Formats: sequence, C-alpha cells, structure tokens
Amino acid sequence: MRADRLVRLTLLLQTRPKMTAGELARELQVSERTIHRDLDALSGAGVPVYATRGAAGGVALMEGWRIQLTGLTRAELHALATVGAPGALEDLGLSAPLRTGMVKLAAALPAIQQPALKYARQRLHVDASSWFSEREPVPHLAVLRDAVWQDRRVSLVYRDFEGKRGRRVVDPYALVIKADRWYLVAGNGEEPRVYRGSRVEGAKLLPETFVRPERFDLPAFWREWCKRFAEKRATYEVTVRLTAEAAEALKQLRPPADRARLESASEARDGTRTVTVDFERETIALSQLCEVGGGVEVLAPETLRSRLVSLARGILAVHGRAAPKR
Repeated sequence: MRADRLVRLTLLLQTRPKMTAGELARELQVSERTIHRDLDALSGAGVPVYATRGAAGGVALMEGWRIQLTGLTRAELHALATVGAPGALEDLGLSAPLRTGMVKLAAALPAIQQPALKYARQRLHVDASSWFSEREPVPHLAVLRDAVWQDRRVSLVYRDFEGKRGRRVVDPYALVIKADRWYLVAGNGEEPRVYRGSRVEGAKLLPETFVRPERFDLPAFWREWCKRFAEKRATYEVTVRLTAEAAEALKQLRPPADRARLESASEARDGTRTVTVDFERETIALSQLCEVGGGVEVLAPETLRSRLVSLARGILAVHGRAAPKR
C-alpha cells in the first residue's frame, strides 16, 4: 500500500543522513520513478524533504525533523514478538541489551497494544539454532567487534583455505553471520575481501583508524559476494544411478539446485535415474552417498567408486562375521 510505503520512506530518510533515489528504490523494491512521485507526495503533505544533485547528492530530511508514530500495526507487533536472543547477539555480548531494549519497547507501547504483543509471543517462537552441528569457535571475535565498531585497523594472523598462515593489516568494515558462521568484511587497499572468522588465528587492534568508503553498502556487497562465491566454488561432479528411494534420500541432503536436477532426471525402465551431482569435494560425496545407502551406484569418477568399494570391503571384513558372544 502506498501509505505504508510513504511511512517506510520517511523512516529510512530519518535514520540515514542521505540516500540516493536508486538506494531508496532498492530498499523499497520499487522503481526510481515511483520514488520521485512519493517524494513529491511527501513534500506536498508538509514533510521537509529535499534533494541535491552531484556526485555527493541525494535525498534527505531537514535536519532535526522527526516523524512521530503513536502505534504499531498488528503484523508489526507479531514480527517484534519473534525477536529473541540469537547466538549471534550472544557472541557479540548484545543479548542482554536486546532483552532490555525489548522490555523498554513493550513498555512504551500504548496499553491497548501490549496484550497483542504477549498474545503473539505465546504463539510463535523462532529458534535459529541447528540440531547437531556445533558453532564454529571464533576466539578473536571480541577484537574484531571492537575494530569494526571503532573503525580501527587490525593486524590479522589468518589461515586460508589451503591451510597457509599469513599476517596482514586490514580495515574491518563489518561482521556478518551466515548459517552460524562468522565472517569479517575488510578492505586492504583494494576491493573489500571476506575472511572466515574461525580461520583468524590472531587479531591485534592497532591505534590508527581508517575512513570507511562513503558508498560501501554492506547488504548489497554481501549479496554480490555470495553470488560470486557460489559461481566460483570448488566442483566435484559425480554421476550416479539411483533407485527412487535413494533419489528421495539424496534430495534431503542436497541444496535446492541439486534437488531440482534429481527431480527432473528421466526414469529408466527399471525405475532408476542417472544424474550428475556436484558435491564440491570428494569427502562430501563419500559421506553423503554412504548415508544414502545401497540404492545408489557411482558411475563416475572411478576414483570415488574405488574408494566406496574399498570402504565397503573394510566394513564387511569387520562386520561380516558373527559378533562375539559376551
């Protein structure tokens, strides 16, 4: 609805000193033309919004002006009720401030809306933790957090994907958590890079500060980086023949792209499907295919097929005879 979008547009301008029409359009998922029409509507309604041209230009509100909102919608209350204290905030030492902040927010609500918040909290709970996998230890997260918060350079001892350790000085822009894994986004005089938190084996806060790039947009950078990472990641393609049961079991272990590939593979007369799956690494293929069980046959590569045969013989040698009596 346009009224809701106008409120969101005003709040965006209230919380950020200046935004371009393009940035506003991406945030609100509309065209720049729509943004310009909305700005005209706000101006006509008395909201002191103005635009400046040039490389450093953008849209802003008159300094000191604030919109006053006296209530929240039912949907907004339900969304707020799902906010808990996820592990990410606990890692950063912010779980307690979140709880006190939510108490203050609830106390500030009109009395008529407070029962709705309590009602929603008893009907929806979000648990972002996984069942079995353990969170990766990030022993130097506190130093990285302080460096990001204070715009301070930091000296890292970092172990890369190949296991090579090296020291580097970086400008820490932000911390990102994805699937319970922490990442540091930092500049080093070139395009920002991403460092996995668990591979930081040493971190020292340096006295000098740095200036963050004015146009750096963390959400936009992260989306683009994830896209590039998915395109250039390691590949380990395996061609398998699967029974219907094995195909269904493998689908539960694989990401959406592989699930779609398994579903679209044509069936042979005997009901099996032959499909090529990208497991990224041989160890992942070995583990997941063993979990699927006897309904899968590896056709290629031969090295993986040989490893499975050797593994099966070793298991059979141990378990093929009768268990000793106790």
